[in-house]
Amino acid sequence: MAGKIDARLAELGIEIATPAVPQANYVPYVISGNLVYISGQVPVVDGEVKFKGKVGDDVNVETAAQAARACALNIVAQVKAACDGDLDRVKRCIRLGGFINATPDFTDQPPVINGASDLLVDIFGDAGRHARFAVGAGSLPLGVAVEIDAVFEIS
Repeated sequence: MAGKIDARLAELGIEIATPAVPQANYVPYVISGNLVYISGQVPVVDGEVKFKGKVGDDVNVETAAQAARACALNIVAQVKAACDGDLDRVKRCIRLGGFINATPDFTDQPPVINGASDLLVDIFGDAGRHARFAVGAGSLPLGVAVEIDAVFEIS
């Protein structure tokens, strides 16, 4: 039987993919008490790295927001794995950390990370509202435009 969050995903037309496995010496998430710390997620879509480039140069804000949304979908996939497939165990998204591969003069970080923030609120409602940061970085792994990590409270 599908839970409340699975029903919401179906309503939104969203399928959560199998979470990606780490490509380096780290784990995709760590559970400590009732908190799940999700390692940085990049915009991998259908097993392929997407949204490469530098925001403010060859990637615009709208495309970067799509990259952030893809990162958020991968975050949800990791949370689902951490919750043994039951997203109804999510009590709250506590924090997002957004890194944007940006030019030195780029200052529109918040609208980029809104691509992730908006998706989490769409999926989890008020429980998806979170504290966050959105910062520019000189480069990111694999040349991606965005990387996001997260902390969730679960039951």
